[in-house]
Amino acid sequence: MAIRRLLERSGVGQKDGERLYRAYQDALHALHLVDRNDPVTEIIARKIIEIGKSGGDPAEIAKLAIKELGIGDLAR
Repeated sequence: MAIRRLLERSGVGQKDGERLYRAYQDALHALHLVDRNDPVTEIIARKIIEIGKSGGDPAEIAKLAIKELGIGDLAR
C-alpha cells in the first residue's frame, strides 16, 4: 500500500501516521478507488502526507487533497 511505505520514509510518528492513513482511506473511498496498485493512489498518498503534516482531521485532509488534486466529485 502506497501510503504505508511513504509514511515509513517520512518519519512521522505513529499517531500522525494513523491519522494520515485514515485520511488516505477516506480519500480512496470517496473516489471509489479499490485497486491499491493504481498509480493514482500514490499521488493521493503523497498529497495526504503533504497536507497532513500540519495537522487536521482525517476527513478534512482527504477532502482538501482531493480538491487540490482536482479529482473526484468532492473537488467541486
